[in-house]
Amino acid sequence: MPELHLDLWLYGRLAAYGGEASQGGYANLTLALPTGSCMRDLLHYLRLPDTERGITFINGQLSALPGLHPDLGYEFRGGERVAIFDRISMWPFQYRDGAAMTEALRRALEARADGILHHTYETQHEPQSGAA
Repeated sequence: MPELHLDLWLYGRLAAYGGEASQGGYANLTLALPTGSCMRDLLHYLRLPDTERGITFINGQLSALPGLHPDLGYEFRGGERVAIFDRISMWPFQYRDGAAMTEALRRALEARADGILHHTYETQHEPQSGAA
C-alpha cells in the first residue's frame, strides 16, 4: 500500500502521544500513513482525542483553534509538517502578529455569527488632544 510521510510535532501534554519520541515538553516523529490519510486519520492513529487538541498548524498555516477544528478532513499529500499544541498552550511567539491560515479555517471563522473569534488584532490609537 502506498504511503505518505509527515513531520509531526506534538507540544505540551500532547507530547505523551509521541511515545518514545517524547522529550518532555514536545515530541517529534516522522510518521508513515496510508496515501489518502487526513487529519482525522492522524488523530485516530495517535489515539489522540480531537477534544484534547488546541492550536494546530499544517506547514506553518493555522488550521485549527481550541474547539474549532475545520481541518479534520484535510487530506495530506505527504511531506507536511504538522504541529499540534495542547489546549492550554499559549499562542506561539513567532505568530504574535497573526498567522497565515488554511482556507477551511478562514471560512469557519467567517461563518461565526458572533464575530468574536480573531487570530490577530489591530490596535486603534486615539489622537491625543492638545493641552489647554
